[in-house]
Amino acid sequence: MNGDRRWWFWWLLVAVLLVGPVASALSTTGELAVYGLVGVGAVAAVLTGLRVNRPARPAAWILLAVAAGFGTAAPLTWAIAPDATMLPGISWYDAFFLASYPALAAGLALLADRSGTSRWAGITETGIVLCTGTVLAWVLLYDPYVIDRDTPLGNPAVVAYPFLDALTTGLAIRLLVVQARLSRPHLIVLGAIALMATSDVRYFLQVTGGESLEGAMTLSVGAFIGAYALIGVAALHPGAAPAEPEPDATVGTWRLLILHVVLVLLGPIATAYAVERDRSADDFQPEDLFVPLTLTAAVAVLLVVRMALATRLAEKQATTLGQALAEQASLQESMRHQALHDTLTGLPHRRLLEEQLTLVAESGERRGALLLLDLDGFKDVNDRLGHTVGDELLVSVADRLRRLLGPGETLARPGGDEFAMLLPAAGAAEVKARADAVLTALRRPVEVTGHTLHVTGSIGIRRLEPRAGADELLSDADLALYAAKAAGKDRHELFDPRLRREQAERIRTVERLRVALEADEFTVHYQPIVALRSGASVGFEALVRWTPPGQDPIGPDKFIPAAEDSGLIVGLGEWVLRRACAEAAVWHRRYGTTIAVNVSPRQLAEPYFADRVRRALADSDLPAHALTVEITEGVLVRSGAHAELALTHLAELRADGVRVAIDDFGTGYSSLAYLRDLPIDILKIDKSFMPDDPGDAQQAALVRAVVDLARSLNLTTVAEGVETAHHAELLRTLGCDRGQGWLFGRPGPPTAVSIRLAAETTVTV
Repeated sequence: MNGDRRWWFWWLLVAVLLVGPVASALSTTGELAVYGLVGVGAVAAVLTGLRVNRPARPAAWILLAVAAGFGTAAPLTWAIAPDATMLPGISWYDAFFLASYPALAAGLALLADRSGTSRWAGITETGIVLCTGTVLAWVLLYDPYVIDRDTPLGNPAVVAYPFLDALTTGLAIRLLVVQARLSRPHLIVLGAIALMATSDVRYFLQVTGGESLEGAMTLSVGAFIGAYALIGVAALHPGAAPAEPEPDATVGTWRLLILHVVLVLLGPIATAYAVERDRSADDFQPEDLFVPLTLTAAVAVLLVVRMALATRLAEKQATTLGQALAEQASLQESMRHQALHDTLTGLPHRRLLEEQLTLVAESGERRGALLLLDLDGFKDVNDRLGHTVGDELLVSVADRLRRLLGPGETLARPGGDEFAMLLPAAGAAEVKARADAVLTALRRPVEVTGHTLHVTGSIGIRRLEPRAGADELLSDADLALYAAKAAGKDRHELFDPRLRREQAERIRTVERLRVALEADEFTVHYQPIVALRSGASVGFEALVRWTPPGQDPIGPDKFIPAAEDSGLIVGLGEWVLRRACAEAAVWHRRYGTTIAVNVSPRQLAEPYFADRVRRALADSDLPAHALTVEITEGVLVRSGAHAELALTHLAELRADGVRVAIDDFGTGYSSLAYLRDLPIDILKIDKSFMPDDPGDAQQAALVRAVVDLARSLNLTTVAEGVETAHHAELLRTLGCDRGQGWLFGRPGPPTAVSIRLAAETTVTV
């Protein structure tokens, strides 16, 4: 602790030495002068404490300093003019001492912060203590030493001291009761008030007993000045600085209990003592009991008021607590609702849905079903029109689905554009009818901020079972939903255990794919693309094949979808591209043939796809015009950031000379607009257009329409699925440029391509 913070200690030491040994060793005038010096020091200590500690209630300390100033003037006036009087019988000494009490009382009243109880409670406590103190002053001092006195008092002002002490003691008790947290400065001030009361009692007894004050002022005047010195100590103490508030600080119940018990007993005890004393002296007068009995009755009334205030405060606190608990319960319910419900649609979240599913499973219900719904094409709405429109669409869909709910059924939004309907008591026929009703409701156009949106939904249905938990039901419904999507969307599918086996197979396939990529288990086969007029092989399409060592080959229809779903298609597709470019470079230099490589939508969504194609061409020394990338229709007609990135890649590659082909034309959107506006060079007619019956004029007309359309747009046409001579002849007749199919050759390894090209250079086809 540094020196500045120990000023209170040094001031206390100096004040004790001056009031005790030093003052008592001097003459009366010197003793009074020393007391005045201590008083001046007390005033300076309080003012210094104000500047150093900056207490929370400076007005209270200023008033205490004023009181100390009046108390200082009293001994100094006595030392200078001991016989001077202010009024007949009242000396300037007593006048200054009496003048200090109002400031002292006001300072004590302001010192308490009322953090532990109410203002009126503090006032009643003060009144109770004041009345009790007045009873004691009356019975023990005023009655025996003033009323029963045979001669008049020479100093009538002395009568006021006991009653003024009752006032200051009451305010001190108020501080003790009201202040929830009593600091050391508070305790020092309480000690000063006790010392001052002791001083006044001693001074009263000296004056009323006719004793001489000279040589006996230490316990009267000295103690009074010492009380103000203690107030200076309190102001200098570091504890007078503002403290952190204690939100849960309350007045100790034991304090109030002890105080009330003492105060209740003191009045009657003092009154009984006065009666017994006067009866023993044969001086009992009934009127002598008027003042103590009146004050004791006042104490009783004030105690009743205090208890009423306590009861009122308790009721108010109980009401406040009840309101706080109600608000907390409401807040908790609101937080639970927010935690379990979607803020956009107000529907339950996945967690609440899981709780409902668990309850249904525990009930042993054997009827009912869970419908898991996903909006078809919702991502395109978000990408094309923005998330705000997408959110409003979700709200509209939620409203439509709410209207389809029956009693005891639950509609939830597990996340994204998924909705779930729990039908706990529906039979099999009703479940199918309800699923059809949902699909019908979704097909109606939705008006959203000036846009007319047409959306559909796919639904997976999982029948409820007693032993099926929430996770199992949701997982199985999701598998059924996936099956509905794969089957063409805008439909519902009922879960079948077969779907779980197929999922497990897909997961195993993905894991095997990861290993196969690292183990280099893939090869590239090539299927010829021939010019229909000459029959010569003008190009080849690269097709990936997977042949695990010692096992049968795995068909592309088995592993390509798994690679697409898992994202492994990106690495696999780049490997196929690099291998095809490297092997085709030799054929192009020798025979002038080209190579066509299928590109996945996932590859086109990669930010560096075009750079990777350029690097594959550069590493293989294959010219850009010798490469054709084949894409599906959906890549080009889709909207959003991924579609824009795909178009950017294709535009850059076409600018380099790479050609772009639309694969399987006629199986997807078949929009005429994208054929005209988007970066494509080749149209590959899907094999489903090839007529099985040579006499099928309608199918031939469709092929003619596609060929004529492509010719009008300056697009090269390649017919897939050419399996018979009739197909080839029909395509030549219709003007199709090129053909690809088993008639011209099945996919084969690179050695088969080399043999075929070498044979075509020596044999006329």
